[in-house]
Amino acid sequence: LRVYARTTPDQKLDIVQAWRASGHVVAMTGDGVNDGPALRRADIGVAMGQRGTEVARQAADLVLADDNLATVVAAVEEGRRVYANVRRFLLYALAGGTAEILVMLLGPFLGMPLPLLPAQILWINLLTHGLPGVALGAEPVAPDVMRHPPRPPDESVLGAGLWPRLLAMGALVAGVTLVAGVWARETGRPWQSMMFLVLGATQLGVALGSRARPGSLANPFLLLAVATALALQAAGIYLPPLRALLGTESLPPVDLAIACALSGLGHVAMRVHRRLFPGRPPRARSAPGPAPG
Repeated sequence: LRVYARTTPDQKLDIVQAWRASGHVVAMTGDGVNDGPALRRADIGVAMGQRGTEVARQAADLVLADDNLATVVAAVEEGRRVYANVRRFLLYALAGGTAEILVMLLGPFLGMPLPLLPAQILWINLLTHGLPGVALGAEPVAPDVMRHPPRPPDESVLGAGLWPRLLAMGALVAGVTLVAGVWARETGRPWQSMMFLVLGATQLGVALGSRARPGSLANPFLLLAVATALALQAAGIYLPPLRALLGTESLPPVDLAIACALSGLGHVAMRVHRRLFPGRPPRARSAPGPAPG
């Protein structure tokens, strides 16, 4: 830890440049006229709104109306929550899309010429990407989020291992769906309706497994959204108007229970995958040397 006291405006500017040259995202706080150059050069200039000078406020990117630095910490925490929820939704949505593509591509090789009808795919997308997708954006912040170092500025939102995770989850959802379809076809059951139900329900299980704080009621909207989507998915099989629209057939209660049990694999796999691969934060960079001058 290095502490600089009674620094001149040039030295403040050199300190900011040294940290940026080391690859860090630099935030500079200040309230005086001499802080203006460093506030402008930093990635995020933070000025005091009450006791800060007009020069400092004009040079800064962010003005603290209450002059409380704790507000910066709260803003960083909220930003990390939003970023994590964006990644959470991308994992959920892209894994579901990957699963649907794999089902449609691999189904014909398993003796199912048309695994799902176009209306059935649209119905699944409407339910899985609708309310549950919106509810994932309301997930609370993870308990340990502020203990992670910042991510590299040039890292893609799909970086840090997200691509392999979504491909793995997509393959798992597709595998569960295809196994259910093959089993239903071999036992004389309406296999297309079984695949329709399992594919949608398993994706909803993945949504539940993506929660930031599992086992709590921190985001009850997600629980309600998943329950509503699951009920509408079942309605697509049991309500005559929806059956006619989607081209599905009714399933006996035993098959419905089997489909619901299979959908739980999506939740379990997501929890296990997050425990094994928690997305470790990047290694913190070393601090720069003494500022010149």
